[in-house]
Amino acid sequence: MVAVFGASCSSGADVTQRASNNARATTVPPDDPSSTSNPSVSSGSTPGQFQPGAIDWQEFDEGVDTATLDVPVDYDDPDGPAFELFLARHRAAKPEERIGSLLVNPGGPGFGGSAFAIFAELVPYDEELLDHFDIVGWDPRGTGKSEPFIDCIDDYDRFFAEPDITPDTPQERTEAVELAEEFAGDCVTNNADIIEHVGTNNSARDIDAIRRALGEEAISFFGFSYGSELGATWATLFPDTVRAAVFDGASDPNADTTESSIQQLRGFESTLATFLAECSADPDCAFHNDGDAEGAFDDLMAELDVDPIPGLPDRPDVNRRVALTGVIQAMYSEVYWPALEESLADARAGDGSGLQSLADSYFQRQPDGTYGNELEAFQAIGCADTSERLTVAQDDALSEAYSAAAPRLAPEGSAGSYSCTFFPDALDPRIEITGAGAGPIVVVGTTGDPATPLDSTRAMAEALDDGRLVVVEADQHTGYNVNRCINEVVNDYLVDLAPPDDDTECR
Repeated sequence: MVAVFGASCSSGADVTQRASNNARATTVPPDDPSSTSNPSVSSGSTPGQFQPGAIDWQEFDEGVDTATLDVPVDYDDPDGPAFELFLARHRAAKPEERIGSLLVNPGGPGFGGSAFAIFAELVPYDEELLDHFDIVGWDPRGTGKSEPFIDCIDDYDRFFAEPDITPDTPQERTEAVELAEEFAGDCVTNNADIIEHVGTNNSARDIDAIRRALGEEAISFFGFSYGSELGATWATLFPDTVRAAVFDGASDPNADTTESSIQQLRGFESTLATFLAECSADPDCAFHNDGDAEGAFDDLMAELDVDPIPGLPDRPDVNRRVALTGVIQAMYSEVYWPALEESLADARAGDGSGLQSLADSYFQRQPDGTYGNELEAFQAIGCADTSERLTVAQDDALSEAYSAAAPRLAPEGSAGSYSCTFFPDALDPRIEITGAGAGPIVVVGTTGDPATPLDSTRAMAEALDDGRLVVVEADQHTGYNVNRCINEVVNDYLVDLAPPDDDTECR
C-alpha cells in the first residue's frame, strides 16, 4: 500500500525454495492433524537458537483450524518477552495428496494474514493449491490478532483527513510537522516494548519459527505485495528451508525510501491517467465531462484545495487530501473504477461522501467509526526497516521530485511526509535481498500495477539469485487470478516444482 501520511513505503513479497527441487513432497502429514509436535529441525540462522513450541490447532470451521505460537520479541533474547502470533490453517482438500504447508502473506506491511487461510476458498486460490497444500496464514508481529499489536492513535481524521495537503502559510507547515512528530511520539510511547522489533528481518525469522513448529524441513511460500519483500528477506536469511516461493507484485528491494516513493507515485499517477483517459473516451462514464475528464479532475482537486465540501455525516469536510486518498484506493483495481466515476461526479456537484467512503476503505474504517491498526503498523514497520532519518528540511526538499513524478497525486506545494523523521533509529534495518541458495523464485508483475510498478517487480527478480519474472497483462495490483495462464504457471511451480522461464508472459 502507499502511505498518504508519511512517506510511501514499499510493498514487497515473501517466499522460499530449495531442499529437494526434484521431490514433490517435503513432509509427511502428522498423524494427528489437530496438533504439531515440536520438531528437532533447527536453523543456525535464527539468533539465540530459539526453539518454537508445539502448535495446538483448534478447529475454527469445517476444514479450518486456528492456533497461536509464541516467538521472541527480540531473537537475541529468546527467553525474554514474546509475541503471540495468531495462525490459521485451511487443510488440504485431498489429504492423501498433501504436499505440505503453503505459507501465505497478503502484504502491507501491517496487514494480518490469517484471513488468507481462513477464507482461502474466497481469496481465491486455484483448486490445485487447495487440494495439495495446507494454506497457512498468520498475523505478523504487531498486526491483526497477534499480540501485542501496534496501536498508535485513535483519531485518524485529525492526522489523515484534516491537514491541508498543500499548506499555504508557515503556520500550516509548522502544524504539519507537529502532527508528524505527535504521531511518531504516540507510536513510540504506546508501543515502547515492541516498536524497535517489528521490522521485516524479525518477521522473516518468525516465518522460520513457524516452519519449524510445523515440522517441515523445507516449506513453500506465496506472498503478495509487501509479502514479496518479507518472503525475499526470509529466502535470503534461510535459503536452505525454501521449497518454492512466489512473489506477486514486488517492489524494488534496492530502492531507498525516496526512490521507492517516487516509483510508487509514478505507478499510481500512470494508472490514474489511464482511468481518466478511458473516462474521457466513454460517454457513459459518470465523470465524462464532454470528453475532458482530465481537465474536470484537475479543476475539482484545485477547488477542493480551497473550498472543501460536505461528506459523510459528522465527519470533516472533504478536502483535497481526503479526495486523493480515495482516488489512490480506487487505483488498486479496476473493480473500484465505477465507484470512483460516480464519486467524482457527485463531488463536482458538491457531495463528497463517495470520495470519503473510498478514503475510509483505504484506512480500514469500521462501521462503528473505529479503525484497524494497519496504517499504524505500516508506518512503524517501514521505519524499523530503514536507517534513513530525513530532517524536516530534507523531506520538504523532496516535494519537487514527488510533484514531478506525480503532479496530480503530489500537487505542487505539498508538505513533506516526515514519515520516519521522528521515529527512533532502526536497530535492525532490513537486510540486502539476494535469495542466494534458495533456488528459483517466481516473481509476478502486472503491466499496469500502480502500487508495485512492473519496473519495480522486474528489479526484484533481478536482485534474486534465480528470480523468474512472469509478466501479466492487467491494470491492477498483483496478477494472480487475472487469467488461466498465470494460475497454471503458479500451479506448475508450487505443486510440481516446475519453474517457468524468465520473462514468461501471460497476456
